[in-house]
Amino acid sequence: MIHASIKTLSAALVCALPLLASAQLTGNVSLTTNYKFRGQDQDTSRTKAIKPALQGGFDYAFGESGWYVGNWNSSVDWLSGNSLEADFYGGYKFKAGDVDMDLGALTYAYPGNSVGNTTELYGAATFGPVTAKYSHTVSKDYFGWASTKPGQRGRNTGYLSFAFSQEVAPSVTLKAAVNFTRFASDIKNLGVPNYMDYSVGGAYDFGGGLSLGGAVVGANKKAYFGDANKARVVVTLTKTL
Repeated sequence: MIHASIKTLSAALVCALPLLASAQLTGNVSLTTNYKFRGQDQDTSRTKAIKPALQGGFDYAFGESGWYVGNWNSSVDWLSGNSLEADFYGGYKFKAGDVDMDLGALTYAYPGNSVGNTTELYGAATFGPVTAKYSHTVSKDYFGWASTKPGQRGRNTGYLSFAFSQEVAPSVTLKAAVNFTRFASDIKNLGVPNYMDYSVGGAYDFGGGLSLGGAVVGANKKAYFGDANKARVVVTLTKTL
């Protein structure tokens, strides 16, 4: 199923590109000391704080239309038989007065084990240095919770994020975020608690598309989720192409 979806998306992009002479393509590649997603380690095979992950992707911006599509990938180790997360997304950006809006859809795909595949719709609003974003799960499963018991597990799970990003000195940007996961009732009925995650840190821009970021990233409810939610110092080197 996932291979068919990837082929379909690839074919659509190939067919569309000749018509998009004004499209803008950018790429990125990163090396991070620990890939945390919503406050949780994405490599659960090791308990050490340093769990290097290689990441990268690309984005197409279709001229000035506001439409975009993209792909982002990271090495992971939390699903049996799988070592890759491949994200595919698309959306529309526009302005509403002084607010920058972003509406779209995103699929998290795990080619080696599709049990983790999850699709969400999202909406974000940015005013100055503050961004509020809400993501809503529309797939039947939320990152493999259905594997715990037969049936649907996770549709209508919500994720609310508040992020702050502000340049405080030349080439230095302060970043912080606090986010909340509200599980669907069919997951909560398994005794899984809602939780909050956070990130506080900053980034330095060396110029030429090269930047270095550092942050303390973690989540609460460690009594239930264990070391995956433990606060870590995460350092990430990124090159934008």
